[in-house]
Amino acid sequence: MKQIKIDLVLKWIATAILIVGTFVNAGFPELYPMGPMLLALGGVFWLLVSLIWREPALIVTNIVLTTVGIGGIILYYIR
Repeated sequence: MKQIKIDLVLKWIATAILIVGTFVNAGFPELYPMGPMLLALGGVFWLLVSLIWREPALIVTNIVLTTVGIGGIILYYIR
């Protein structure tokens, strides 16, 4: 039986989450902050994949994008 690699599963889950998050942001602004939450979640999943791959450019990109996304969500709730 062929073993499925965890990074393969995680990257497709992350991609699906990012697509849905982008769709929510673009088509349903009244659902804010659901879109940014989905984008931050997708960033976390891609960060996990980039750590598994040990790919510095992806690690930095996803740390920054996830941090900015979560920071924006926190600011939304504390204002």
